[in-house]
Amino acid sequence: QVQLVESGGGLVQPGGSLRLSCAASGFIFSNYFMRWYRQAPGKERELVALISPGGNTNYGDSVKGRFTISRDNAKNTVYLQMNTLRPEDTAVYYCNRAGPIEYWGQGTQVTVSS
Repeated sequence: QVQLVESGGGLVQPGGSLRLSCAASGFIFSNYFMRWYRQAPGKERELVALISPGGNTNYGDSVKGRFTISRDNAKNTVYLQMNTLRPEDTAVYYCNRAGPIEYWGQGTQVTVSS
């Protein structure tokens, strides 16, 4: 079955960096778009970044220039490098597999606070 397992979240000070990972299994990873979403308390889930099977990327306006999505098809893993973090980046971050049926990971908490 399809599984997406996120890791790498935690507490970081403003201006700091974190790298999230999402390990995928149960499907041919290299065939699918992969996406990172986030959801802050009291807010709707928003798209952070996406990456195509060939490595083309797109970002939400609030993270452009600060976050970088990448993938390693040999390791079935998608990453989100987050730099210059701000308190407003605090949220649960979810990995998502696009397609006729979408799959979600369990989420990983990122807290940006001094």
